[in-house]
Amino acid sequence: MTRDQLSLTTLARSGFVGLSSVRNELDELAQVVGLSIEAMLPAFAAAADPDTALRGVLALLRRSPDPVKRLLAADDSARRLLRVIGASEGATEFFLRQPDELAALARHVERVPTAAELRTDLLDSVGARDGFASLTEEAAWTALRIRYRRRLVQLASFDLEQPDPVDGLDAVAAALADLAAAAIEASLAVARREVSGTGPGRFPESEVRATRFAVIGMGKAGAGELNYVSDVDVIFVADGDEATGLSPARAVDISTRLAMLMMRGIDAPAVEPGLWEVDPNLRPEGKDGALVRTLESHLAYYDRWAKGWEFQALLKARPLAGDLELGQRYVDALAPKVWNSASRENFVESVQRMRERVTDHIPDDEVEYQLKLGPGGLRDVEFTVQLLQLVHGQTDDGVHQRATLPALAALAAQGYVGREEAAQFSRDYRTLRLLEHRLQLRHLRRTHLMPRDEGDVRVLARASGLATGTPQLLERWTEIKHRVRGLHERLFYRPLLSAVAATPNEDAELTGEAGLTSSQAEARLAAIGFRDPKGALAHIAALTGGVSRRATIQRHLLPVMLQWFAAGADPDYGLLTFRRLSEDLGSTHWYLRMLRDSTGAAERLTRVLSGSKYAGELLGRIPESVAWLGSEDDLKPRPAELLAEETRAILARHGTPEAAAAALRAARRREILRLAFSGILGIATIEQLADGLSAVTENVIVGVLEAIRASRPDRDRFEFAVIGMGRFGGRELGFGSDADVMYVFRALDDEQDAAHKAALAIVSDLNRLTEDNVLPLDLDIGLRPEGKNGTPVRSLESYRAYYERWSLTWEAQALLRARGVAGDAALLADFEAVADGVRYPSRISEQAVREVRRIKARVENERLPQGADPTRHLKLGRGSLSDVEWFVQLIQLQHAAAVPSLRTTSTLGALAEAAEHGFVTEEDAAKLRDAWVFASRARSAMTLWANKTADVLPSDRVQLDGVARLLEYPPGSASQLEQDYLAVTRRARAVFERSFYGQPDRPTPTTA
Repeated sequence: MTRDQLSLTTLARSGFVGLSSVRNELDELAQVVGLSIEAMLPAFAAAADPDTALRGVLALLRRSPDPVKRLLAADDSARRLLRVIGASEGATEFFLRQPDELAALARHVERVPTAAELRTDLLDSVGARDGFASLTEEAAWTALRIRYRRRLVQLASFDLEQPDPVDGLDAVAAALADLAAAAIEASLAVARREVSGTGPGRFPESEVRATRFAVIGMGKAGAGELNYVSDVDVIFVADGDEATGLSPARAVDISTRLAMLMMRGIDAPAVEPGLWEVDPNLRPEGKDGALVRTLESHLAYYDRWAKGWEFQALLKARPLAGDLELGQRYVDALAPKVWNSASRENFVESVQRMRERVTDHIPDDEVEYQLKLGPGGLRDVEFTVQLLQLVHGQTDDGVHQRATLPALAALAAQGYVGREEAAQFSRDYRTLRLLEHRLQLRHLRRTHLMPRDEGDVRVLARASGLATGTPQLLERWTEIKHRVRGLHERLFYRPLLSAVAATPNEDAELTGEAGLTSSQAEARLAAIGFRDPKGALAHIAALTGGVSRRATIQRHLLPVMLQWFAAGADPDYGLLTFRRLSEDLGSTHWYLRMLRDSTGAAERLTRVLSGSKYAGELLGRIPESVAWLGSEDDLKPRPAELLAEETRAILARHGTPEAAAAALRAARRREILRLAFSGILGIATIEQLADGLSAVTENVIVGVLEAIRASRPDRDRFEFAVIGMGRFGGRELGFGSDADVMYVFRALDDEQDAAHKAALAIVSDLNRLTEDNVLPLDLDIGLRPEGKNGTPVRSLESYRAYYERWSLTWEAQALLRARGVAGDAALLADFEAVADGVRYPSRISEQAVREVRRIKARVENERLPQGADPTRHLKLGRGSLSDVEWFVQLIQLQHAAAVPSLRTTSTLGALAEAAEHGFVTEEDAAKLRDAWVFASRARSAMTLWANKTADVLPSDRVQLDGVARLLEYPPGSASQLEQDYLAVTRRARAVFERSFYGQPDRPTPTTA
């Protein structure tokens, strides 16, 4: 075929893209090698990227024509060469550096080499005899790397010629792992030569020979499923030799030097580039730990300190190089600990956190392109398989496998997963691995990212043989990702339903297999955090049993919901409450439909139920409120105007105080549950929750008071009002908080005693009608004048007289948070005017300031419960709520008369104004604010978690972890929460002691 006869269509059909330049380059090639273009086209058409193959072969001809011509002279070797360089520019670069190595492609590779063949060949490359290389350092490293890459291109040639590269993947991955092991063995032989002798960093050859040093393969190298270019994870073990008297400590010193030199031989810069990184960071204590340990030291670490994910990593451990007998002893000694690790407390949480830590570091713009770590990627398959192995491997040796695919096959053979599903996911996993292999082969660089360029995707489709073009490959990849994303639910959770299936037919419908036994299902539930797996299984049976529509929908919902429950702090309580809720609402048309059709609603429900007994118990009283979970808008705190409108409607509908109060109490419960949902799900901030809780409390008081007043015939003869105090007055209520109040009245005629008597009756009715056995509301009058000895309600004139004559500094301080919340507007305004004269004095004496400080010190000494740890008490402890509040209130007493913006009942509002006007530095104000917010959030979280109020941060790790989860910490963060709280309150306490008690020089305040 002449150049003129060579049509662009023919070139395009052969896979060429750069058609304008290809004809000239093919002419050049034909002239150099003396072959017709027509004869060479089939070989180019077999290449993944014919354009790259053409450029590569021309470059090689210019560099070293004879070996290239020999290869092109025969159809089979020409096809082999063009396949390799058309799929791997990295291979072309290797041949350009080392043209003699083109001979590696002269013969067809019929099979992958054995581990022994590779080991012998690479040891020969460095002239190794009896474990010691004969070549010196630089020459040895170069020879080793060249021989390694020679074997690599031969393996690539075998791989690219496979009729079904997906099926051939296992053999290639195993050979790559064996090739890496051989390279480490050869590099170790060089290291032994280099450390033997005299001088710094050297040891007598006899000691080097006596040193027992093993390289343990981890990760994909240990499992025999390595990529073309991947870090090789290792752990080093050393031991002495009793026969020669070499001590273990001396052996560790020698082995450390050997390990460092061996790693340098693999990847340090040299004439021939490094191969890959040898990564020893899976060792005990990671980068901070000793590089080499004895076997006894390893065992001691795993007995005492290792985390769950470290045992998961050991699943793949195998002796890779060095003293294989010592390596096997290491593996054998740790195997029982590995297979018992699933019974350790918080095992699954530890493993999941490590997985999340890795995926959290993926750049946002790479997530959807990640073959390995992205959603529906390789790591999803590996994680699920390993978790199933560790759960069931405690009692079943049949699933003790290192590699992912043999492990998945073993799980299917033992009945833990369905055979059809195992086969499907094995194929999907191999396909993803094949894509990863072809991507890495192209440039011989480590990568796990699908290309973004359409041309690169086209090349990948041809290289993998998975598709004919870009759209087809992307469609296939999308389908696999979708299947793999549901893998964990299908393999781990759905089979749990088979353990409670009533009939074989029902079971077969679920899994297509014999199914799990009850004990196997219980083991699986225990591993994911259920403390009562037998009880959990009973709940699953109750929810899914039978042939009703409800049971059918639950069978579809539960696998994924169980996964979400397991991610919560208390999955047992979550599942139990879900069962109760479903029994209450299962017959309604909307409940199951909402959960089925709204993934967001179902997930929110599991988060609420497994994270809060407070919400769970309240939800049991108001089951219909689960409907709010379908829309985030329904979960936001309702504005005060809407609450007031609803109150007016309730009062209009009900003719008696009792009926109106019952409706108002129900509305309060409903709105507090809405706020609980909002807090648990992270929709509202602590400030929004505090304002919402205060508004709901205020609303019920307003409504009940109006209903009482409306029923009294003497309502026009006196005025009555409720004053909010403390956190209620500051609009800072938390879940479970009391509402501090004071009551005031004013007679509108001369009947003062009658008005007082009527006011007392209103107080009594108000307490009675707001009392709620479901969600208690305590109207606390402890802050009234004279405290417990004072009358429950006073006239305005009585308050005025008392404050003018008898009030103490602490009472003026208490009034800083006084705010009218209910009752007659004129009386509320007049009371606040009286309060202003007391709480914002034009001048406060030094004696009064000292009194405030003295009382604060007394509170710290006397009011803290006996035995309570002052560093953990959220209200009265060091750096906690009271420190911040007293600090702010002292500034208000001293300066609010001159600085009107300080006249606020809000702690944080006053703190911000104090910083704005220079009474506290911005830095110190931030420390105080952080402590106040942290303590407030923790206090509410404790109530939500346990459904009881408490002021001391729990010491129990389970309870503390539950609180931490509500504060949006990841699982297993009890200690981190503790550390963070102690740190933030320590900083706040330092500010408080320096500025409240010490009174150092402050910036001159501004009053503008």
